[in-house]
Amino acid sequence: MNHFLHLVPPHGHQVTRAFCTFASAMALWLLSIAQSTVFGEDRPNVLMILADDMGYSDAGCYGSEIRTPNLNSLAEGGIRFSQFYNTARCWPSRGVLLTGFYAQQIRRDAHFGDPRGNGQGQRPKWAPLLPAILRPLGYRSYHSGKWHIDGKPLMNGFDRAYTLDDHDRFFYPQRHTEDDQALPPVDRGSDYYATTHIANHAIRCLEEHADKHRSQPFFQYIAFTSPHFPLHALQSDIDRYREQYTSGWDLIQRKRGERLREMGLVNNEPALMERQLGPPYAFPKNLDRLGPGEIFRPLPWDELTNEQKAFQASKMAIHAAMVDRMDQEIGRIIQQLKRMNVFENTLIMFASDNGASAEIMVRGDGHDPAAAAGSGDTFMCLGPGFSSVANTPFRRHKTWVHEGGISTSMIAHWPKKIHGHGQIRHTPGHLIDIVPTILEAVGSALPATWQSEPVPESPGRSLIPVFNEDVPNLHDHLWWCHDSHRAIRKGNWKLVAAKGDPWELYDLSVDRGESHNLADSNPEKVQELETLWTSQSEEFQRMAAETLR
Repeated sequence: MNHFLHLVPPHGHQVTRAFCTFASAMALWLLSIAQSTVFGEDRPNVLMILADDMGYSDAGCYGSEIRTPNLNSLAEGGIRFSQFYNTARCWPSRGVLLTGFYAQQIRRDAHFGDPRGNGQGQRPKWAPLLPAILRPLGYRSYHSGKWHIDGKPLMNGFDRAYTLDDHDRFFYPQRHTEDDQALPPVDRGSDYYATTHIANHAIRCLEEHADKHRSQPFFQYIAFTSPHFPLHALQSDIDRYREQYTSGWDLIQRKRGERLREMGLVNNEPALMERQLGPPYAFPKNLDRLGPGEIFRPLPWDELTNEQKAFQASKMAIHAAMVDRMDQEIGRIIQQLKRMNVFENTLIMFASDNGASAEIMVRGDGHDPAAAAGSGDTFMCLGPGFSSVANTPFRRHKTWVHEGGISTSMIAHWPKKIHGHGQIRHTPGHLIDIVPTILEAVGSALPATWQSEPVPESPGRSLIPVFNEDVPNLHDHLWWCHDSHRAIRKGNWKLVAAKGDPWELYDLSVDRGESHNLADSNPEKVQELETLWTSQSEEFQRMAAETLR
C-alpha cells in the first residue's frame, strides 16, 4: 500500500482522498490475489490420526495378523516409515505433536533428575498449538478424542472438539466434554463405545464443514484412546480373535518378525523377551484382584499353566479387537473424505504416541473376574508378554526409551503429492517433525514471535522431502528423556540407559533389537554421545526455567 501512497497528487484534498481510497482498494485487491495464491482451492486438508499405546507391529502393513485393511490401504497408496519415533509416553507425545518442540522444552515432561515432578506443566507463551497457527491462514480445526495437553482445545485454536478425559472407561465414561463444555456421564446400558464415538464426532465435524465451510481447508486431529488399557472391546470384535493367540506370544512374535523382514521394514530378528522384566510400575496386589491367570513376567509360553495361557490369549484377543475397531472407524472417516471429494488433496498421517504397554494395574470401576473379558466391568492390561509381541521386533515397552518404547508405525498418504505408492522410507523421523511438515504442506512456517515473545527454532524438520525419497541426515541427532530413562541417536549410533542403569551403545544399522551392547568396546563413542545428550538436556532445562520467570 505504501507504494500507492507515493503516487498521491500534491494538490486537492478531494482528489487526494479519492486517490487514497483507490490506492487502498488496489492494495487490498493485490493482497487478495496474493492470499488466493496461498489460500486457493489447492490448499491441502490435513488429517492427523494418533493411536494410543499401539505397538510398532500392530498394523497389518507392519507385520501384524490383526485385520487393518484401511491402514493397509493408506500404506499401499502412500508411504511407510520404518524408523519413526515418539516420546515413549502419552502426554509428552501430544505436546510434541502439536507444537514441534521436545516436551522438555515446553514443560510437558520432566528432565533427568528433575525434582519438580512429572513435568505436566504449562507451555510457555511462545509455544502455541498448531491450530492457533493455522487459523490466520484460513484453516478450521477439529479435535476428537484424547487431549492430555495443558489448556483446552477451543482456547488453543480448535473450532470444534470432543474430548474424552476419562481414560479408564471405554463404555461409560464419566468425564468428557464437547466444545470445552462438560457432558453428562454415560449411563450403563448405553451403546456408547469410545472408539466409535470419537469417529462419530470427527465425521459430524466433517459433515458440518462440508455444509458450512466448504471454501476453507481444515485440520483434523483424531486422537483415539485405543488400544490403551483398560482392554475394553465390543464382543463382536473380540470374537474375531478368540482363537488367534492361543499358540502363545513366542510363536506370534516370531511370525511377526518374519513378516517385517519380508516387507523390508527391518533387518533384525526380534529381540529376545526379557523374561525377568515386568511392568514398569509395581502394583503387586493386582495379581490377587485379577486372578490366577495373570502373571507379571513374559515367561516361556510352555511354562504357563492352562489357566494362564487362556487368560493371556484372551487379553491379546481384546487388544487386537481394539485395533481392528479403530481401523474400521478410520475407514468410515476416509469414506466421509471421499464423499466430500477432498480425499485426493488431504494429507493423512497415522502414528502412535508410544509403544505398547507392559503395565498391569486396576483402576476405574475395578475388575470383576466373573464378568465377560473385555466388558466394562473388567479392567485388564496387556502386560509384558504380548506387549513384547506388539512391539516386535524391538526391545522393551512404553515408558522405556529403548526402541520398543519409542518406535511407531508411521503412514503418510496424500494422493496429490505422494506418488511412491507402497514405498518404505528409512529416514529417521520423530513427532517433532509433524508441525514443520504440516506447515510446509500448507505453505507456511512457524511464526517468528507469538504473544510478543520470540519463538525458538524448532528441532523438528519437515518430512515433505522424505515423501519423495529417503533423505540423509534429516536430523543431526534425536534426543529422549522420560521417567529418568535417557537416549540419543546420532546417525546409526544410539546411546540409551534405563533408569538407574549405565549407558548402553548400539549400532542400529544392524541391531535395532538392541541385543549387542557395544559400550565397553567403544568408550569414545559413548563419551561423544553422552556429552551431546547432556548439552541438549542443559539447554532444554534452561529454556524450561526461563518460562517460569
